[in-house]
Amino acid sequence: MKLKLVGGDSAGVVTAYYMCSEDGAGPERDELDIEFLGNRTGQPYLIQTNVYKNGTGNREMRHMLWFDPTEEFHIYSILWNDHQIVFFVDRVPVRVYKNANYTNNFYPNEKPMYLFSSIWNADDWATRGGLEKTDWKKAPFVSSYKDFNVDGCQWEEPYPACVSTTTKNWWDQYNAWHLSDDQKKDFAWVERNLVIYDYCKDTQRFPKLPEECWLSPWD
Repeated sequence: MKLKLVGGDSAGVVTAYYMCSEDGAGPERDELDIEFLGNRTGQPYLIQTNVYKNGTGNREMRHMLWFDPTEEFHIYSILWNDHQIVFFVDRVPVRVYKNANYTNNFYPNEKPMYLFSSIWNADDWATRGGLEKTDWKKAPFVSSYKDFNVDGCQWEEPYPACVSTTTKNWWDQYNAWHLSDDQKKDFAWVERNLVIYDYCKDTQRFPKLPEECWLSPWD
């Protein structure tokens, strides 16, 4: 999807582009989130990604962007297969979440997902931990979308003919199981320069880090 985000004073406003296994925020949902956290005029947007399995998330990462997402349209994408989840910005991988058959089973690959987008007020947490509130005098808050495209396997009961084990589709084939050499270079640059928060490094929040934190996204 190409998005252009709310310009000006967008503090407290979240634009979300995400996949979810339920048509609603059910307690057992799987979910892959891209959320854009607004800010005061002149302050940068942050992009937050998250992964849910059976209603549990808490796998947040936050990144800065290397451009102003309010000035032009930019491409935001998710690659989701049985081996990895990759979040892309303008074809650059900014986050990789690998499937390593965790004993905690925290990899969402058992439920089909819908695709959603929304814009909503999250001024209790989104900007500086909730310190900056939405200025409703600046409404309406508008994010713009265009040129949506999807390659995917449409769900059919009991399972679709294009189920991932057939490896008939490009996203299920070997080259989509890991980053390419060029993508690894881009990802390394993102890791060095743009990561603001990584739950895998938050030992105060997680005295015992989740199991997947011990697996390198490069593997």
